[in-house]
Amino acid sequence: MSISTQGGDQSRPSVVSTGKKPAAGGKPAAGGKPATGTAGGARPGGGGRGAAGGGKGPRKPIAPVKVSQGRSWGPIALFVAVGLLAVGIIGWGGFAVFQGAKPWQDQAKGIDELKDYRDSPDKSLTASEHAWGPVSYTITPPVGGKHNFNWQNCMGDVYDAPIASEHAVHSMEHGAVWVTYKSGLPADQVSALAEKVRGNEYMLMSPVDNLDKPISLQAWGYQLKVDNADDSRIDTFIRALRNNAGIEQGASCSGGITATGTTPRDLGKEGTTEQ
Repeated sequence: MSISTQGGDQSRPSVVSTGKKPAAGGKPAAGGKPATGTAGGARPGGGGRGAAGGGKGPRKPIAPVKVSQGRSWGPIALFVAVGLLAVGIIGWGGFAVFQGAKPWQDQAKGIDELKDYRDSPDKSLTASEHAWGPVSYTITPPVGGKHNFNWQNCMGDVYDAPIASEHAVHSMEHGAVWVTYKSGLPADQVSALAEKVRGNEYMLMSPVDNLDKPISLQAWGYQLKVDNADDSRIDTFIRALRNNAGIEQGASCSGGITATGTTPRDLGKEGTTEQ
């Protein structure tokens, strides 16, 4: 409908009341509530969950996948083993240094089953007088007491037959360790003992008949008896007492009797000249 006005014809939206109520349930015509959403009434995202391409909405960020890698236990175990070995070596070295720094008397006291006759009430066991001829000893092998004027050579000498105790006791008075073994000891045991003696000053070795133990070590006033040449106490005994237990420190071990035989040789006694 056109309405003429002074301003000329103007098209104005006409509102015409028809007196009728809008039909029930009818949607308002244009000018009613604007439609929400995008054209065509589609939901954001085009009726889907996403805006583009009718997809299912924005994609969730992809979390990085952690890849579990197993530990390499081989190098770890090797490292631990080397570490423990190093600690053990250092610890043992420290212990050995500590033991070596102790006075020799304390080292001797630490030897299990070592017998110390120095404090014995029987002073004849460690008497130091010289005597000619055979001497009777109450301990076998003896650890001191009267002895011959001549000592047995003890420059690492290994004798393959019994020697006179009277000479060996004199050697111990000078500081020697006398290693003895029961006659008939297996050859490998004898060889193991000989390796500890041969070439070492203030050491001598010989078999002894009727010994009550396979091996017996003597130093002046001390004795240790063991069953096997592998016994670690042998080395401890030698290390602690060789050239320490003797009561004539600095006396020679060379120039002594080198012959075997259990009868003492009275060299120097009037009328006796040969060894």
